[in-house]
Amino acid sequence: MQTALRSVSVLLSKIIGFDRIALLLVNEDGQSARMYALESERTDSDVLIGREFPLQDTSLALVFESQQSRYVPSLADELARVPDLLQATRLTQPSSAYMFPISSARKRLGILIIVNSSGRECGAQDAELMNSVSMHFATALETALAVEEAESYKQNLARERDRLSLILEINNHIIAHLDINELFRAASKSIRGYFDNALTGFWLFEERSNQLELSTVDSGAGFGLHENTTTTILTEEDIAKMRARVAAIFGPDEIAEFPRSIAKAMRDSSIASLVCVPLVGSKGPLGIISLGSREQDAFAQNDLDLLSQIANQISLAIENALAYRRVTFSCRRLEDEREYLVSELQTEYNFEDIVGKSAAIKSVLEQVAIVAPTDSTVLLIGESGTGKELIARAIHNLSVRRDRTFVRLNCAAVPSGLLESELFGHEKGAFTGALAQKRGRIELAHEGSLFLDEIGDIGLELQPKLLRVLQEREFERLGSNHTIKVDTRLIAATHRDLPGMMRKGEFRDDLFYRLNVFPIHIPPLRERKGDIQLLVHYFVAALSRKMRKSIQIIPDEVIDAITSFSWPGNVRELQNFIERSVILSRDETLAAPISELRQTAPAKEIGLGTTFHAMEREVIVNVLREAGGKLSGRGGAAERLELKRTTLQRKMERLCISKSDYL
Repeated sequence: MQTALRSVSVLLSKIIGFDRIALLLVNEDGQSARMYALESERTDSDVLIGREFPLQDTSLALVFESQQSRYVPSLADELARVPDLLQATRLTQPSSAYMFPISSARKRLGILIIVNSSGRECGAQDAELMNSVSMHFATALETALAVEEAESYKQNLARERDRLSLILEINNHIIAHLDINELFRAASKSIRGYFDNALTGFWLFEERSNQLELSTVDSGAGFGLHENTTTTILTEEDIAKMRARVAAIFGPDEIAEFPRSIAKAMRDSSIASLVCVPLVGSKGPLGIISLGSREQDAFAQNDLDLLSQIANQISLAIENALAYRRVTFSCRRLEDEREYLVSELQTEYNFEDIVGKSAAIKSVLEQVAIVAPTDSTVLLIGESGTGKELIARAIHNLSVRRDRTFVRLNCAAVPSGLLESELFGHEKGAFTGALAQKRGRIELAHEGSLFLDEIGDIGLELQPKLLRVLQEREFERLGSNHTIKVDTRLIAATHRDLPGMMRKGEFRDDLFYRLNVFPIHIPPLRERKGDIQLLVHYFVAALSRKMRKSIQIIPDEVIDAITSFSWPGNVRELQNFIERSVILSRDETLAAPISELRQTAPAKEIGLGTTFHAMEREVIVNVLREAGGKLSGRGGAAERLELKRTTLQRKMERLCISKSDYL
């Protein structure tokens, strides 16, 4: 339109002298107009293009309403009624003006003003010429406005198309990606394609710490913030704004007031404009989306509206992803528990009930009944084979955790190099052979009970980590720095002298005191002779069903031999003896090899122990001492005894031989 106005100016300048030509377009309300174009002989622009001015009580209003041209002898007097317009024109000499209505057959458009500084009125022919020019100009103006409107509509359609395309892309990302970080990376790429921004950050709100943590950042190389960066603790006002979905645009001055590390990273990356839009779920704030640009005033209100719409989409996706993560975690945990329980069922025979009516076992059961309803740590102390695991199961079954998992681990049966992984779990790639993430026994026992047998065999390097679990209820998997909170009740057991190990520096004092909250001493079988006959009948009945035999008679001499034996291996040794007896039985009578239980010779004649088991135990202990505690390899105890390493380990377990016996 400026070009058309210049053409009119050139045409009229050849016939009529004038200083400037201006075009005012009247707004729809008819009460105001704005300067649309200006053609002047002066090089500076005296009147601001696009500025609006009131029309009421002016000749401009009369021209527009009457649709008749008008001559104004003194433009300064006329503009005095509109101070803003008078100040903008900065008239330096007296001027007159002709005002012509610009209207088409369909619509009134505005007013054409031709200013003349000579102060003289034009002749009738010149006035008629200007009037004719204004009529033709109206046609050109209507066409130009239609073209501008069409172009504006086209641009709006393009923007709306791009906006809807972005929203559709985000929606597709939400459908395609259940993992939060994958969703953020895909959404960031789409957002950058629309806004052409230099920085996109997705911050998640940590409710426990009231901080924002940078989950995903998409920026050029050299940006000073990395994933897992956290902000300072948010105030209640900050959280309230997030909850209210208050979006904000920040300029350089506001960015400089950010926490030092964030402000420095923005400054180093030349970020001059930043927009932050909250992510809010059904239960409160989830985080924010932040977009940075190297241009000032890069974001406007329509950008905030679009980003707020995207934030609503992503907020729903985050809630779904978090729910998916919780469900996946629960499924994996249930699967781990199922696999663990299946493996438990596939192990050796486990007692179903505690058998016994002696005073010693009744005293133990009374203590179990007292401590079971609590969440206190229990330490079971007794010789190997006395049924410590059975007592631990009884404590679990009588507790409020009975519906959760009972997890057990024999610390002496796991090599020290693998014990940490068994207890705490590991991440994929934490060490050679760690091909997948693994949950440890502590995590499996969350909200249940963990039974650690032979806890005295845990090395000093792992004892502080176990102590942390007892004190802080938290730990990290091997190869991870992510802290996991657990609610696990610990039941520990040992046959070793823990106070003696403390004095030797082999066991931590603080860990012992944490374990020794409620100690229960499990009596050996030789101190509960009255229970031996009950155990014999119990094992015979159970093992007969298992082996599909019908043993109804247990000879008195068998009962007498079994009862008089000392059973250094306790209940486990008795169970193994009965199992061997059931295997040897061919009819309804138990055929027990009681000759094995007889004394081999008087102690004075052979100069060693009192039984074959005692003699065997002493020989193994002496060889282990000579080998310096070395089990296998050249010069090891297994080689000296001409046994396999696994056979020697089984014998050591059966004879209750621990490191304290030979080192």
